[in-house]
Amino acid sequence: MSVQPKEENEQFSTQEQSNNFDKKVNLNDLMARMQETKKQEKKNNIILSAAAISAVTVFGIILTL
Repeated sequence: MSVQPKEENEQFSTQEQSNNFDKKVNLNDLMARMQETKKQEKKNNIILSAAAISAVTVFGIILTL
């Protein structure tokens, strides 16, 4: 049991050290990621809107019968 916390602490310290080396942020990567998430959100919104319109249409057809 005493070995597990020690390993976790060692892993955390190595992650901290690797994060210290990567202090620079690549703006191009951030912009590309932002554009990709916008595309994904737009796609999800279109799918959700189409599903909602379809549900309303089907419900309307059922009510008219």
